[in-house]
Amino acid sequence: MSDPAQPAESAPTSELDQIPDRDAEETAEWQASLDAVVRNAGPDRAGYLLRRVHEYAARSGVRLPGLLSSDYINTIPVTAQPSFDGDLDMESRITALNRWNAAAMVTRGSRLGLGGHISTYASAAWLYEIGFNHFFKGKDSDGSGDQLYVQGHASPGIYARVFLEGRLSEAQLDAFRREADGHGLPSYPHPRRLPWLWEFPTVSMGLGPLAAIYQARFNRYLHARGIKDTSGSRVWAFLGDGEMDEPESMAALALAAREGLDNLTFVVNCNLQRLDGPVRSNSKIVQELEARFRGAGWNVVKSLWGEAWDPVIAQDATGALVHRLGEVPDAQMQTYAARDAAYIRKDFFTGDALSGIAAGLSDAQLTELFEKSRGGHEPLKVYAAYRAAVEHQGAPTVILAQTVKGHTLGPDFESRNANHQMKKLTLAQFRQMRDLLELPIPDSALSGDVVPYWHPGENAPEVRYLRARRAALGGPAPVRRVVAGRLEQPPAKPFEALEKGFGNQEVATTMALVRLVRDLMKGKETGPRWVPIIPDEARTFGMESLFPTAGIYSPDGQTYEPVDADQLLYYRESKNGQLIDEGITEAGSMAEFTAAATSYATHGEPMIPFYIFYAMFGFQRTGDQFWALADQMGRGFVIGATAGRTTMTGEGLQHADGHSHLLASTNPAAISYDPAFAYEIAVIVKDGLRRMYGEQPENVFYYLTVYNEPKRQPAMPPVPNIEEGIVRGIYRFRQAEFPDAGPRIQLLSSGTAIHWALEAQELLRSQWNVHADVWSVTSWTELRRDALCADRERLNGSERIPYVTRALSSARGPVLAVSDWMRQVPDQISQWVEQDYASLGTDGFGLSDTRDAVRRYFRVDAESIVIAALDQLARAGEVSPQTVAEARERYGWQA
Repeated sequence: MSDPAQPAESAPTSELDQIPDRDAEETAEWQASLDAVVRNAGPDRAGYLLRRVHEYAARSGVRLPGLLSSDYINTIPVTAQPSFDGDLDMESRITALNRWNAAAMVTRGSRLGLGGHISTYASAAWLYEIGFNHFFKGKDSDGSGDQLYVQGHASPGIYARVFLEGRLSEAQLDAFRREADGHGLPSYPHPRRLPWLWEFPTVSMGLGPLAAIYQARFNRYLHARGIKDTSGSRVWAFLGDGEMDEPESMAALALAAREGLDNLTFVVNCNLQRLDGPVRSNSKIVQELEARFRGAGWNVVKSLWGEAWDPVIAQDATGALVHRLGEVPDAQMQTYAARDAAYIRKDFFTGDALSGIAAGLSDAQLTELFEKSRGGHEPLKVYAAYRAAVEHQGAPTVILAQTVKGHTLGPDFESRNANHQMKKLTLAQFRQMRDLLELPIPDSALSGDVVPYWHPGENAPEVRYLRARRAALGGPAPVRRVVAGRLEQPPAKPFEALEKGFGNQEVATTMALVRLVRDLMKGKETGPRWVPIIPDEARTFGMESLFPTAGIYSPDGQTYEPVDADQLLYYRESKNGQLIDEGITEAGSMAEFTAAATSYATHGEPMIPFYIFYAMFGFQRTGDQFWALADQMGRGFVIGATAGRTTMTGEGLQHADGHSHLLASTNPAAISYDPAFAYEIAVIVKDGLRRMYGEQPENVFYYLTVYNEPKRQPAMPPVPNIEEGIVRGIYRFRQAEFPDAGPRIQLLSSGTAIHWALEAQELLRSQWNVHADVWSVTSWTELRRDALCADRERLNGSERIPYVTRALSSARGPVLAVSDWMRQVPDQISQWVEQDYASLGTDGFGLSDTRDAVRRYFRVDAESIVIAALDQLARAGEVSPQTVAEARERYGWQA
């Protein structure tokens, strides 16, 4: 009798076992047929038949799960390649010139120790040239054109092409990586350094792919909302296969497929090498990427082998060759590219079937297969892949193009692990390169110490052809243009509402800011230009009121009945929705913000993005993207909500932000403010709109921190020049009641800390006969920047005094600064304050408790401010040390 605890032997289970088989006999017949094929023709033949049936079923409309990988061969067979609509010989000469000048530029710069990268462009030259001559649209037609995300290390090749066009001179090429005088060429695509050429900074690995996806998505958003017809724009992102290891590279693949972004093409340069060695030494990066992209819903086009492989693969009647190509790891494939024919015959063409194929090939043919004949190096193969991409509908496309890193640079560079660090060619290597590329450069030009650039002349056929192709495609590319004019400034009414205050009602500054933006979005002129972006926290920030009015953008609209449809603030998605609720992704939100913040240049349509997030998760989590935003000269408002170390206390350590202003201060384009009151927010936002969208727009973005703690919001007080003080960074909010009596101290505070300072002001007066002025510091960082600027001007002979120094010049007594941030934030201004200076802050990790308890823990509550103020006065001889001891005892302030 069998053991009931042991399951009986049976066939392997499958998820299909859950579905009734309505004809088990028919199923058995199909399975028997497969068994017969395996017995008589082998498993490879069986697999081939199944894939053929699967392919046919898909074309017939039968719903089946997609296969995640295909054979290691080209997606487009030679018989399906489209006709080429250009002059192949002419484009070959142009590509050769670009290769030469790119190598010459980097080599000449390397003589000065400047470095540069040669091998990446050498592998990708045809990937770019086919695009420039046949696919990439310029801005002359619709002002948008295509958006090109150029692989950062390939920039020398782009400079070389622009030089051939006539948009760069030899002197400018010689200024590659020499920017100190303001006229050089940046090492990589940096729009801020070369604003007429580069649109997108891409050399921070992984950010380019992410940004490209959200750019394509934002193009659709603009179109859906009727702002700009972007239906003719395509986003092209050129990436390295090693770059795809960065998590951000793959972070939004599902979004692109889910939203059907067929206006997006990734071109992955699969040269099988990263900076130090093979990308996947023991496996195959192309197959891995294919599976991941297919699994995410992308259309995948593989361009792996050149035309020399076509007749060889056609001989593979047994499938042994295709099988062998699929099993050889990448590192070994690189070895083949650097070895002779004898090695290839012995190591690759193993077994009778493969030996028979190799026997019909000469040594030269064998080495050509592995050294040169890669799909990414052959214009007809690249053209076919690009044509398939632009014609595909319903999903984004990734092109996996196999190349050799260092192609045409000679055996010392090609496929070498160290070629990323090899910065120059010798003259002997340049002669080899000249001969290989068949360039008409005489030996006499290569007899000196410096390799020459080579331009065939303004009227040369190559230059005329290149310019004609670009004219037909809508003008030069890449190119960055700013043609958008100023935006109409919004009406005063929304700002006045905040400036009047909220009476006795307690309102958090987060809520005050949201109300301001909501009212500004109603404006007829600029209202539609606002782009609210939230990473799935709209309800946290009180923005659910925008759901039914502005709508949440969705390319599918709302295909369901929302569960809260009967409520006033129901969740409404719309094809032309204005609000972008990104889900739980700060990186995605930041990429969307960047696309909106640079729309003034990319599309000639200035938009006003408003990105609001938990303060802790903004600059800290996506600081690299903020740096790229600054490089791309983005404009808009970034909001760190629930700010401060002690204001969001219930969430604990990882939610308690006490340092984002320090992180923001490192970004030169970030204009940072920590407003205390609603009226300050109104003044700051109004000034931000003027600076970023007014008569002379500036390439800056604003970072405001706001708090979730409800507080009284007074009307703007009648302080002289208060708006200037708010914008510049400091003004005296409340003067001491008896300014000439007793010891004096100046309390500087920002954000929610002003309420502790005001309470401390009253305690100092009523209990200790000390009189304090309370100052609102709206921006510690802007005060510091102004002071640094004054210091530089002083070295040039100026006598300008920093604003903070002038503001405090007549203030009596020492200065005590307090905020809900680390002490380093207020300490930014200490060296320009002439009075004795001390600060209080929230250094350390955050923790969960009541606000009062946490503020006492960090010693920033009102009583702690009083003790610190008395201590300063005691050290100045204004009060006795005993007074400080009494205060500690009275307030229960224990060590």
